[in-house]
Amino acid sequence: MNPAARRVQRIYLILLLGNTLAASFIWGINTLFLLDAGLSNFEAFAANAFFTAGMVLFEIPTGVVADTVGRKASYLLGTITLSATTALYWLLWLWHAPFGWWALVSVLLGLGFTFFSGAVDAWLVDALTFSGYTDGLEAVFGRGLVVTGIAMFAGSVLGGVIAQATNLGVPFLLRAGVLVVMLVFAAVVMKDLGFTPDRSQGPLKATRTVLAESIEHGLQRRSVRWVILSAPFASGVGVYAFYALQPYLLVLSGDPSAYSIAGLAAAVLSLAQVAGGVLAPRIRGVFHRRTTTVIGASVTSIVVLIALGLTSLFWLAIVLLVLWGFVFAVAGPVRQAYLNDMIPSKQRATVLSFDSLFGSLGGVFVQPALGRAADLWGYGTSLVIGGLIELIGIPFLFASRRQRDPADTVSTLRADAAPQDPEAY
Repeated sequence: MNPAARRVQRIYLILLLGNTLAASFIWGINTLFLLDAGLSNFEAFAANAFFTAGMVLFEIPTGVVADTVGRKASYLLGTITLSATTALYWLLWLWHAPFGWWALVSVLLGLGFTFFSGAVDAWLVDALTFSGYTDGLEAVFGRGLVVTGIAMFAGSVLGGVIAQATNLGVPFLLRAGVLVVMLVFAAVVMKDLGFTPDRSQGPLKATRTVLAESIEHGLQRRSVRWVILSAPFASGVGVYAFYALQPYLLVLSGDPSAYSIAGLAAAVLSLAQVAGGVLAPRIRGVFHRRTTTVIGASVTSIVVLIALGLTSLFWLAIVLLVLWGFVFAVAGPVRQAYLNDMIPSKQRATVLSFDSLFGSLGGVFVQPALGRAADLWGYGTSLVIGGLIELIGIPFLFASRRQRDPADTVSTLRADAAPQDPEAY
């Protein structure tokens, strides 16, 4: 890796470090925070569903910002929005506000995250290409997972400990503060290398153009389409399981007030993520095709999730949690690299946002449904049901594999991942 590409990677990793540290202060206690504010399980996960609904609503408009104004501008807007809405979340908890206010602010939180989705990865890939980087993307995305895993470990442990020592609201204030620091850092160091914003269209026309390009380079290309269509099942279940494991582990431990155990759940996942990020490129190298890695990890994730729901032993749940986090982390960089190598540079942020949109759609429907299942039958049963829902996405991954796209076996970054096979459409 040359010095210019190394600097791009370093900025990317620092952005991930700061963002994940800020977010992870509340990851270990978010569900407990919502329940402490007076929400039921159904309302807590419905609030999360409104968050993902916000991501669905705003993915395309914010994709316009990333592809027409700039990736840096999109990142800065996301940081400002997230810091403000996190502070509002703290106020709602303080006031024990009714559910309607939680729904509204959750939608605005979703808006903040849509400014990030697609834009940061697109900034990285474009800047690496501009800097002359030609190696595989799995290595860079894998390092990203290692950094986010370390940040997640530190933030989730601190968040749980601080919540237990003070109250459940303090980690949210810490999150808002770190986001302000990241805003200043990105304003100084980020530059849109290898990307020239197209500002020739007005916002409404640009939105229509972005939507049309998302469909053309996403849903109309079969190898990309099937990967995107698998996202609602894996993402919806994954987000629910992450947050449901907080109170579930407290139930298994026998101490419902041990908030540090909730932080431990996120910390355990972060360590598994570090291991997965380190080993993802090596595991990918064992298999000829990227889809083999993704499908294998997905099937393993489903089996482990069902086992998690069936166990009544705290220590076994921790072991299964480590395994679940590891296979999730292995699949992530490989899936990212597979998608990026199938998308042209000009539409990269747009299609990645479109993929995120479909993942968010899963969260809109899956989270409240599984939250209701937890109210009726317990967290364990809801996790088993979640595993069965995730299973629905596996045939879509096999359908993408059957297209035999060159990106399924490619190992080097291409500046423009335009289709090479007319049968890909």
